[in-house]
Amino acid sequence: MRKAAKLFPKQIRNKMLFSKHKSHIGVDIGTSNIKIVQLQPKDNKFVLETYGIVNVSYQISAKDSESAIQHTAEILKNLIKKSQATTNKIVASLPNSAVFTSVIEMPKIPESELKAAIEFEAKKYVPLPLDEVALSWSIIVEKPRINMETNLGNMGKVDNNKNKVLLTAVPNVVVENYLKVFKTAGLEPLALEIEALSLIRSLVNEDDKTVLLVDIGAKNTSINLVDNGYLRFSKNLNVGGDTVTTSVAQSLGINFSRAEQFKKDFGLSTEGQQIPQVIRPILDIIKNEAAQLVSLFESKGDRIDQILLSGAGAKLPSITDYFGSLGKQVVLANPWANVAYPPELKPIIEPLGLNLAVAVGLSMRK
Repeated sequence: MRKAAKLFPKQIRNKMLFSKHKSHIGVDIGTSNIKIVQLQPKDNKFVLETYGIVNVSYQISAKDSESAIQHTAEILKNLIKKSQATTNKIVASLPNSAVFTSVIEMPKIPESELKAAIEFEAKKYVPLPLDEVALSWSIIVEKPRINMETNLGNMGKVDNNKNKVLLTAVPNVVVENYLKVFKTAGLEPLALEIEALSLIRSLVNEDDKTVLLVDIGAKNTSINLVDNGYLRFSKNLNVGGDTVTTSVAQSLGINFSRAEQFKKDFGLSTEGQQIPQVIRPILDIIKNEAAQLVSLFESKGDRIDQILLSGAGAKLPSITDYFGSLGKQVVLANPWANVAYPPELKPIIEPLGLNLAVAVGLSMRK
């Protein structure tokens, strides 16, 4: 395990006000690091109370590894202690790679009948027996939209007789392992949710825009279609920032850490000479999936307004230009847009925004 915690400098931490109420910690256990953020709600915004990041070289998921659970709990407990968080209440994310999501259509029926109907329908979509998963759902509120295929005076395809339902299913063993970690670390989980929902909360305004949110992590990338603030589609790809670094290392015959630095320095710029040629085939996997989703969505008369990039992998130089070939506005995510923090912290905290977006969204959850 390699560990490098990033916390508030002491002189800044001592100046901040830590509330004992209302706030909770967002905990994001990723494939290469653990991230925490504690925010204090204030009016319609949030105040940053503390944060922390620690690198790890293993992950907990479907395998019931007691050693991994104990080790993760120890690291998480130590990170929270060093960050001087003022609560043990947390909201945590579940890894995209372990979560099945789908949007299904259901007839509008009485609420008393909805649970049984959704569970019956879920059997067609969830690849595991329902007694082996934690199943949850939420109804997506439809807004009338213009159908560009007809004319601007006609409103779009909202079926008033049906509800769109976001269905999520997580293997029970994954949930149980995460709960074991939090119990061992002395933490009280208020909720578990999928990463995509946390990202929407911290990065996407609840307006009429339709956004393609591409989150490039260390080992995985998620592509999420967000319409009117709701998740409509989510797909996980088994490529990420570490995949790029490994490819650079193998191509140049150098070690991983040096390849990581080359990647950060040159990215997709022409100055890197050989490096962009190595990187592009991997990023093409992500871009091609994004292009297919854009094409499918827009073929029905709708429009994607923006591509939003997040995750540590989105720090790659010239990456916005690369995705710009899809013909959309491409923007790097900013989870700090609705978060206040001391001005002197700006040079430290802003570069970490892409890493902490999930944890920020978790701490924003009401």
